[in-house]
Amino acid sequence: MGINRERFCLNRIIYPSLDLENFFKLTRDMRLSAVELRNDLPGGHILDDLSTNQVRALADKYQIRILTINAIQKFNLGVILDRVVTDVTEMVQTARSIGCEAIVLCPNNDIQDGRTASQFYQDTVAALKRITPILEKAGIRGFVEPLGFKECSLRSKDRAIQAIQESGSGVYGIVHDTFHHFLGPDEKVFPAETGIVHISGVEGDMDPTRFRDEHRILIGPRDVMGNQAQVNALESQGYEGFYSFEPFGSEVQEMSLEDFPFALEESLKLLQSPS
Repeated sequence: MGINRERFCLNRIIYPSLDLENFFKLTRDMRLSAVELRNDLPGGHILDDLSTNQVRALADKYQIRILTINAIQKFNLGVILDRVVTDVTEMVQTARSIGCEAIVLCPNNDIQDGRTASQFYQDTVAALKRITPILEKAGIRGFVEPLGFKECSLRSKDRAIQAIQESGSGVYGIVHDTFHHFLGPDEKVFPAETGIVHISGVEGDMDPTRFRDEHRILIGPRDVMGNQAQVNALESQGYEGFYSFEPFGSEVQEMSLEDFPFALEESLKLLQSPS
């Protein structure tokens, strides 16, 4: 049996030029019902200067479930941990006020990060322990997203799960990002620990070490990252959560609203019955 359409959702990076209401409307027009919001769009405003009550009203109007806000950056960079805690507190307050279920935590990704592997891990555990009471008090989950780039301080989902276990809290899950899984060191998928899956495709014969966010597009039959195989593995091992379209490529973000629904529909058809 194919994946139910209702398990797919849109990350707002897919069409950053749309205001929030029209993003919700686009989601509903595509017969989807869930979204991820972001704090890194032009202007830097998660809610487009709308009040939390206005956002709740729009979500009710279009029957939209807000799954996450992406993202707290550099959450495991120990020298800025106090600032991270402040940022998490503010994002959690926003999430709770609009009925959002989780926030995404991204590790430091900097080629000049001179910490050792042990320091990477210990700083990750320390950050999770500091953030835990904020999340638990608000009833908001935290999804840790390992990044597959070689310079990243947390590349492995397996290592992220170890850090989560050492933190001692059940408030955390991981993000399985198909792009970063392809680039990263993990062979296994971890469906039980996965809070959400980010999906995007890359086409062409470029060296994978050169892959960057700009290359991430909607998933098509020429995808080189094995999205269908990754989805198959997750599904066969019991994953029951959401798949969120997260293409950063300008060719998707700048697509006309007339063409976009057809392109997204092709990806949906491909992924609903992976082979």
